[in-house]
Amino acid sequence: MSGYTSQEVARRAGVDPEYVDRLLELGILTPGTGDGFSSGDVLTARWVQSLERAGIPLEGMAAAVQDGSLSFSFMDVAAFDRFPALSDTTFRELSERTGVPMDLLKVVREALGFAEPRPEDRVREDELSVVPAIELQLSNGFRPAVIERWLRVDAESLRRIAETETEWWRSEVERPLLESGMPEGEMLQVQAELGSRMAPLSEQALLAIYHGQQEHAWRQGFAEAVEDALERAGLHRPLHRPPAICFLDITGYTRLTEERGDEAAANLAAKLAGLVRRSSQQHGGRPVKWLGDGVMFYFREPGGAVLAALEMVEGVANHDLPPAHVGVHAGPVVFQDGDYFGRTVNVAARIADYARPGEVVVSEEVVEAADGAPVSFEEIGPVELKGVAGALRLHTAHRDA
Repeated sequence: MSGYTSQEVARRAGVDPEYVDRLLELGILTPGTGDGFSSGDVLTARWVQSLERAGIPLEGMAAAVQDGSLSFSFMDVAAFDRFPALSDTTFRELSERTGVPMDLLKVVREALGFAEPRPEDRVREDELSVVPAIELQLSNGFRPAVIERWLRVDAESLRRIAETETEWWRSEVERPLLESGMPEGEMLQVQAELGSRMAPLSEQALLAIYHGQQEHAWRQGFAEAVEDALERAGLHRPLHRPPAICFLDITGYTRLTEERGDEAAANLAAKLAGLVRRSSQQHGGRPVKWLGDGVMFYFREPGGAVLAALEMVEGVANHDLPPAHVGVHAGPVVFQDGDYFGRTVNVAARIADYARPGEVVVSEEVVEAADGAPVSFEEIGPVELKGVAGALRLHTAHRDA
């Protein structure tokens, strides 16, 4: 939409009308046909104010616009239509109207990446789109703490996606354009036009991947529900095995970073990520989090964890990476905010610390629960681990011949 007045630009951008007048005086904002302003002008006012608050001088930006080295006209391309304006509703009014607690509404603002709002602050239009889902959850008895965890996990995952996209956009689009000799202002326009074509395709890909992950998670839940129903009816007696937590660490990662620099460490991490993700998924597991010099995994079955661990250690050795060492422990875990907690996790991490380069070391619980997997174990003996009460019977794992 276009044709806003300067007063409407100020209201939708959340800035004072005097600030819009100042941007007009400096030539940062210029009215279009019929003296109207566009949605790109609204975004420009909001972003320029944030730049000024971050320490970038307003007059300097104006001078760059005047001499042609900087332009904000690219914000009128379609890619920027997704960034909404402020609504006329405050957080207090929204809470009173919907019954959604103020604390949950504040988490919505934080989930979008912004600072905690005050009750009198106006709600963004995109935040209004999140509220119906929360209303439905609350009306069906969802606990606010659970909804808050859902919002925070969504936010953290999407933050990482957005930051990764931004980084490769700089390296694959913006930098090559500048290195070709293109002026900064022209580069911003060209990259924005490419972004308008790329954005809907990226969203299409993101949604497809999300739906695939949903099917995977829902299918697992469905299988458990069917199994429980058959068990209650006396038609099925499942063999319950505890899940397993696995830690893989790279030997000498810190030294490598110091010797070869951050870029070499980043390349190593990227190579490792592709290798371990494939191996874990093939054996019923998934990476939970990346830990700088290693990875933590969750596996539904201890036998699958051992097979994946052996495969990953071999793969690391075959891909010119520093040797890996792995620790695996099986037992109950607590799932919260997309992560796993509890004694099982702590013990698995300590076992990984104990393992030597190239070794997969497992606990007695893993050996007992991995029956049927094509692996063999060699007992190390009772071992006392730092931070773990009592000695543990540990074993090294090997593939069956």
